[in-house]
Amino acid sequence: MNPSILKFAASTAATMIGFTVVGTALLAFTASSTKDIISKNVEQEKMALIGQTLPQALYDNNLVQDALVLQPDDKLGNDESSFAYPARLQGKTMAVVLEVIAPDGYSGKINLLVAILKSGEIAGVRVVAHNETPGLGDYIDIAKSPWITDFDHTSLEKVRPQDWKVKKDGGQFDSMAGATITPRAVVKAVYKALQYFEKNKNKLLAEHSNIAGA
Repeated sequence: MNPSILKFAASTAATMIGFTVVGTALLAFTASSTKDIISKNVEQEKMALIGQTLPQALYDNNLVQDALVLQPDDKLGNDESSFAYPARLQGKTMAVVLEVIAPDGYSGKINLLVAILKSGEIAGVRVVAHNETPGLGDYIDIAKSPWITDFDHTSLEKVRPQDWKVKKDGGQFDSMAGATITPRAVVKAVYKALQYFEKNKNKLLAEHSNIAGA
């Protein structure tokens, strides 16, 4: 083969390899940077939602960074690991925010954050994500209705077991006419979250805890 052709081919191959190496490095750098940005945005979004469920005066720590890993549990409605966010003030845990799933919404799972004070009283509940029917089931969203605030200040002590239902089922919680499946699922999930807290509160409220095996 002509030496000139061989030289040209070698030069072209080297150039292509160089572009590949540089391209791979750029992609890796971009992916790493994007991942960091996404992670930071997710953390900020979670902190914003948590901030709606707990008064800022109750904690001085970064709840997301101090998150505890929880194993799947029927009371949490999850089939994989989730997180609990301990709210600590001067090192003492004042409350905990649980990631909870209502698995039986009208259109599937409803993801919730349930903030529970160390006394066992609910500080607040917020819907993180859902696929409920617009105009009916979406009234569980605080941006569209104050309904979710009905859980504020409730507890296992204040509300009898038989009252943790919507009024249509004989309980104390309101529901929109013609749309009871959604609130029914949320009420049940919040009630189970309180039961989970009661069972695991010693570990959840520990100053330093890792309850992955709880």
